[in-house]
Order: sequence, then structure tokens, then C-alpha cells
Amino acid sequence: MDLPILSIVTFLPLIGAAVMAFLLRGEDEMSNRNAKTLALLVTVVTFLLSLFVLFGFDPNNTDFQFVEEAEWIGGLQYKMGVDGISVLFVMLTTALMPIVIGASWNVTHRVKEYMIAFLLLETLMIGVFCALDLILFYLFFEAGLIPMFLIVGIWGGKDRIYAAFKFFLYTLLGSVLMLIAMMYMVYDQGSTDIVALLNHEFSYETIDVMGWQIVGGAQTLMWLAFFASFAVKMPMWPVHTWLPDAHVQAPTAGSIVLAAILLKMGGYGFLRFSLPMFPVASDLMANFVFALSVIAIIYTSLVALMQEDMKKLIAYSSVAHMGFVTMGIFAANEQGVDGAIFQMISHGFISGALFLGVGVIYDRMHTREIAAYGGLVNRMPVYALIFMLFTMGNVGLPGTSGFVGEFLTLAGAYQANTWVAFGAATGVILSAGYALWLYRRVVFGELVKESLKGIKDMDAREKLLFAPLVAATLIFGIFPWLITDLISPSVDALLGSYDLAVAEAGLHGTMHAATGSGH
Repeated sequence: MDLPILSIVTFLPLIGAAVMAFLLRGEDEMSNRNAKTLALLVTVVTFLLSLFVLFGFDPNNTDFQFVEEAEWIGGLQYKMGVDGISVLFVMLTTALMPIVIGASWNVTHRVKEYMIAFLLLETLMIGVFCALDLILFYLFFEAGLIPMFLIVGIWGGKDRIYAAFKFFLYTLLGSVLMLIAMMYMVYDQGSTDIVALLNHEFSYETIDVMGWQIVGGAQTLMWLAFFASFAVKMPMWPVHTWLPDAHVQAPTAGSIVLAAILLKMGGYGFLRFSLPMFPVASDLMANFVFALSVIAIIYTSLVALMQEDMKKLIAYSSVAHMGFVTMGIFAANEQGVDGAIFQMISHGFISGALFLGVGVIYDRMHTREIAAYGGLVNRMPVYALIFMLFTMGNVGLPGTSGFVGEFLTLAGAYQANTWVAFGAATGVILSAGYALWLYRRVVFGELVKESLKGIKDMDAREKLLFAPLVAATLIFGIFPWLITDLISPSVDALLGSYDLAVAEAGLHGTMHAATGSGH
């Protein structure tokens, strides 16, 4: 009998949380240390088990692998599996969670509950990327709101309640529309099986209005419903305003998870649902997404330049980088989609490291105001070096993983629409502006502030947390084929079915041609 490895990897953190809830008692120092140790042990074991999935995965097989099926409650189906797109997001989640727990070592308030929330969140995040049943996906996708809401609302900053409710309501309202669309999909196809739904053609009708092809019918309505949910989750402009508030108020570990993993659920949703299930609507709504993406890249980069709070600056930077992702996905060509996936994985390491870097100096000074710092290189040379690497990765310097994702998405966008690529390229320049401005004000200059003269460099625990992030950023920057070879067969299969559906509709490139560029 084959081992249900995906279920084990998915639910091991939940089992760890249950053990912690029932066996650990008290709030004394020993109990807190035991809770942290157990959470770290569970996340490390989960990561080690997930390596069996990675090394047992055949990238040349474009079908879902490690598939597990069982009857569930009320005739519903429990079905899990991964393909070349989702397996990397599973690995990103399991690889980052031990770092997240390690970054929480200084937490002293309700430690057991804090660790339980993160273990529960890990199970729900992995579940999103493994679910092959519509209802199962929705349960994992929505349930992830609960532990994140608690993490921000209980362990966050002084405005944590406002930020937590804003995060919860934005993401919940978007997902209500997705639930309605899912109910119609099950009615239309007769199954909740995602694999069956991927092979089902949803109805559409086309209307010619002054040379523009407009797609109506169920496919467009469902595309819009899913778009509402995934756009908020990423988040895209203009539904991005919950993210800076959530980041500023969240504890360091919460910010890492939010930026590195939770935002990627939106991009993954576009790749799993929007492109393959609603290809005609996706093709004809591409310019709409391009417009939102370019606005996000330019506008939020300019807003980042105006920030005085380090976390807020990095949060707006995340919105800009997710603009490259949506642009690459809806370019719907190999470079664009490969680049979008690469960008999401790379951003997971780089943004996680940047928020971890902010947490390092916040633990010492208890402020995130940029003006409170300056000249840290004189007292914290190791920190200055590491923070510089991730600043360069955020800018997209060649040799870092940040460069590969941005370059591929721009190459894909150029093939789809040259003006979109030109607009997005200005974001690269702006990102250098805000990232280097932040670095200069925090790290360089004379050490003149009395409060900083006794600040200590990173300790062994903090260096250990950064080590895998540094390695990933450099290795994937120098050897990008480690990711692209894994994802390309699945991406090719996705785009093959997408192009066929669009060509059969007789609309391939119609909207793009109307705006002056072939698709």
C-alpha cells in the first residue's frame, strides 16, 4: 500500500498543534520553551517529509502525482495531489515554517496558543496547494483566514484589531463570490473533482462591439467571481489596502507568512482555475489585468517611496512585485507563466527575509520608523551585509533569484503587449529607488544616535535563520533551471490546452490586436 505522503505532510502540523493543546499546560518559562521546541520539531519533520514529495516527483509527467482519494462526509470527495506548479508551493511552505517558528523565539505572551495558530496555518496553507476537490480547496482557502486573523489580532501592534478585521473582511467578501461560482460549476459539470472540471468546457458567448470582442455567459461571470477572490488575496490594486495595515500590525513571524506564502494563494488560484477553466474569458480580460498590474507596479512603488515605516515600505513593495506575477500569468505564454511562478517562489524567500530583517532590529529598538536608524553598518556589519543581499534581490539584481522572475515576466509581457512591458519596466527603476533609499537611511551614514551606540549584531540563532534564505536567493539566481525544469512541462500542458480553447473560440489575439500588439 502506498504511503499517503501528501496527507501526512498536510496534517502533521495539525497533529502537532493538537498534541500541544492537550499535553502542554501552564505559562511558565519551561512550558513556553517546550511549546517552541515542539513547534520547531514538527515544522522541521514536516519539511523533511515534504522532501520525499519533491524527490519522488517526476517533472516530465504532467498529470497530478501522489494522488489520494477517499469518500468524505455527505458524499463529498477527499482528493489530494500535486503537479509541477503546486509542488513548489508546498515546498516553499514547508521550508519557510521552521524559519517562522525560529523567528518567534522571543515571543513571551500566550506562547502555546501562538505556536498552535502557526501550526494550524501551515496545515491549511499546504492543503490549499494539494487539494484536488473544489469543496476541499475552498475549506482550506477560507479556513486559513482564522489563524491569521488571530495572529494579527492577538499578537499584533496597537492597531491590531482594526488591521485584523480589515484583513478578514476584505478576503472573506471576495471569496463569497467565488463560492457562488463554485456552486454553479458543480451544477454545470456535476462534480467537485478539480481534474474533471479542468477538462470541462464552460459555456460562453461572444459579442462584437465596435471591433472589440466581448465574452458573455457563464464563463465570464465565473472568471469575475474567482478574480474577485484571488485579486484580494494577492492583493492587486485597488483592493490592496488591507495588506500594509496587516503587515505593520502583525508580529514578525506573521508578516513573513503573509508575504511569503499567503499572498501566493491568489497567483496559484489564477493558475489552477482562471487560466485553465475559463480560458476564453481569461484571454479577453487579459488587457484589464495588464492595466491593473502596471498601475500596481508603478503606483505602489511610488507610494513605497513615501513611507516612513519599514514594514509599510516592504508591504507596498510586495504589491508591486505581485503586479509582475499577474502580468506574467495573463501574458499566457511560456516565459510569462514560468516567470510568474519563479517570481512567487523567489519573492517568498526575499520578502520573508526582508521582514525578518526588520524584526531583528525591531527586537532591539522596538521601533520600525526609518528615521530612528542610521549608521548600523558601524555596529552590525553582518546584518548590513545580509540586508544588502536581500535589498539587491528585491531590486532584481542579476545573480539573485529576484532578477530571473522579473526578467521572465517582462519577456512574456513583451510578447503579449509591448506597452505593458514598457510600463512594468519602469517599476524596476522605481524599486531600486525605494529599496536603496531604505538601505541607505537605515544602514549607511554616521552612527550619531545615542540609542544605537550599544546595539548588538545578529546572534547565532538569527544568522541560522537567514542562512537558508541567503542560499535559496543565490542558488536559484545562479541556477534558475532548478525551478524552471520542474515547472515547464506542467506549464506547457496548461498553455497547450489554453491556446487550443482560445483558438477554437476563434478569438485568439482579438483584443490584443485591437490594442496594437499580437498575442
